[in-house]
Amino acid sequence: MAGGWSRDGAVQEQIDASIEDAVRQARSNIPEGKSHDWCEECGEKIPAARRQAVPGVRFCVTCQATHDREQISLRGYNRRANKDSQLR
Repeated sequence: MAGGWSRDGAVQEQIDASIEDAVRQARSNIPEGKSHDWCEECGEKIPAARRQAVPGVRFCVTCQATHDREQISLRGYNRRANKDSQLR
């Protein structure tokens, strides 16, 4: 049920589009290929267990955690301008 000037189903379409965007973003962040032996950021050796567990790994655990925190801080706004998310 849409209200105001929006058509029926508009809210659900917006939710579906947001979920598709999030899934697409998450899939693009999955590393692929051969794992690096050395961290691209700090140059430390990446342990063999991490290279086996995460195919295509490029960073050590410490640098990966820093990288992940930076990525989260960049997603702090709602580009679709959904009223519900602006009220939170």
